[in-house]
Amino acid sequence: MHSLIQRNNTLSVLLLLGFPAILLGAVWLFMAAMNYFSNSSGYDEYGYAQNFLDAEQVNYSFMQVLPWVVGAVAVWFAIAYFSNTSMIRHAVKAQPLLRRDNPRVYNIVENLTMACGMSMPQVNIVEDPQLNAFASGIDEKTYTVTVTTGLLDRLDDDELAGVIGHELTHIRNKDTRLLITSIVFVGIISTVMTLLVRMLWNTFLWGGNRRSSNEKGNGLSVAVVMLIGVVCAAIAYLFTLLTRFAISRKREFMADAGGAELCGNPLALASALRKISGDPGLDVGRDDIAQMYIIHPQALSGGSISGFFSKLFSTHPSTEERIRLLEQY
Repeated sequence: MHSLIQRNNTLSVLLLLGFPAILLGAVWLFMAAMNYFSNSSGYDEYGYAQNFLDAEQVNYSFMQVLPWVVGAVAVWFAIAYFSNTSMIRHAVKAQPLLRRDNPRVYNIVENLTMACGMSMPQVNIVEDPQLNAFASGIDEKTYTVTVTTGLLDRLDDDELAGVIGHELTHIRNKDTRLLITSIVFVGIISTVMTLLVRMLWNTFLWGGNRRSSNEKGNGLSVAVVMLIGVVCAAIAYLFTLLTRFAISRKREFMADAGGAELCGNPLALASALRKISGDPGLDVGRDDIAQMYIIHPQALSGGSISGFFSKLFSTHPSTEERIRLLEQY
């Protein structure tokens, strides 16, 4: 477990270092594209614009905007990172759960935290007849275990202890901190890339028409703009895949093992996973939050090409495989 925590901390640092490099690289690419299409030395014999890249000008402009980009992203990241608890709670419509509200759940969480020597996290509940649970938070002040009312109604005490033990293991292994970091990064990358592509498209869709009435030149510009848009989108998507794989499937197996050890009954956790897989809830339409669930609501859909790729790039391993391993624990 100690080595896993160290690995998670190392991945968090790598994400912190890799994110600015990818973002600033995308900004430079955007500025280079703008520079290239705004510099023209005329038209060739076929009527196409002869554009050129002034790298010195691009680098100078990049250094001018660099402090603003870094400052804006730093503020954005800080706000999103430290307000993640309230944003997640609002997204799933969770409410804090006190001992007097449900002594059964509170006592299970308290007993498990005492058994593993960790601080008591916040316990939240979501009014949802379906079944699911997840852990979130970046430190002891924000660590939270969230469960649905359906989970409480349809699992017995041993099964519920296994699920909560699974989520507490995510917290102990620092999985939640790494996941929150990746969620914030992917959100910023996706938003910035979307804005850049839209700005680039609008600039050359309207600006290109003003610069020249030559249809061939304009057609080429639009085609190149579309290509740049595809490249930028590919960068954002690649980063998303990298962060998904950083939250590897091994973490779910480790959390299952930790949950089974905490509750002392691997078969109870296997039974709980079987029940949850039959009716997983909390489908709020946000895949970044769904990544935290003990079972991803969409990870069970299959039988099609989209289902195949969904499983291929899923952050969660097969539920059947998780159950099989628990039953052999």
